[in-house]
Amino acid sequence: MPQTIKAIVRYDGTDFAGWQIQPGQATVQGNIEEALSTIAQRPVRIMGAGRTDAGVHALGQVFTCQWPAELDADKLRRSLSKMLGPTIRIESIELVSDDFHALRSAKSKRYAYTIDTSSEPDPLSARYAWTVSPNIDLGLLARLCRRVEGEHDFAGFRCEGTEVKTTVRTIHAVTFERGAVIGPIDSTTTSRLTFHGNGFLYKMVRNLTGTLVGIATGRLEEDMLYERLHAPGPYNGYTAPAQGLCLVEVEYRK
Repeated sequence: MPQTIKAIVRYDGTDFAGWQIQPGQATVQGNIEEALSTIAQRPVRIMGAGRTDAGVHALGQVFTCQWPAELDADKLRRSLSKMLGPTIRIESIELVSDDFHALRSAKSKRYAYTIDTSSEPDPLSARYAWTVSPNIDLGLLARLCRRVEGEHDFAGFRCEGTEVKTTVRTIHAVTFERGAVIGPIDSTTTSRLTFHGNGFLYKMVRNLTGTLVGIATGRLEEDMLYERLHAPGPYNGYTAPAQGLCLVEVEYRK
């Protein structure tokens, strides 16, 4: 009797063409499905909580699937991590009700974007942070974050590529943290923006970050943020590079 399982996944997206399966491309979803199918000895398809683009990372991506065999959750987790490592690791696996859906059951997500103000890119952080001008006004950047909180029509921060019913989203909070730690690097030059919202449009976090950093470095006027929050879209500004973005957590309705 097939069972619905939920898994939390951590991955380095650098060498993948994103989460979603694409013909002829290495993807996170494709690698996981191949490993699951090998263990189950039959095709297994998974549903992710959302797509991440090429080069984007995850600490808490979620997928669900129908598991066709008796489940030993810890054994399956260890087997998958061994087959997929070191760039993909399964953090946990659990049985859930059949009506649970990785995407539709989600109530909110957290994305973090890391910037590095080193004068030159640090080899140990370049895969996980965007190196920006050391002259960035971090105080201004922190203040700007508050302006995008709340419910807005984010059409002006959406890139074309996917169809949605509405471009209205609610950002519950945007937090700014100095000294973000990324592995064995000097955290005195890194900062992190964490976006917590009920949903995000295609490249919305990267577009918001590109605008906020552009203002904080003096390349854009402050009015640009207000204008884009009231623009019909699509976004026509600078999109922050993929490597600084990480899907941190997906929260679900109880």
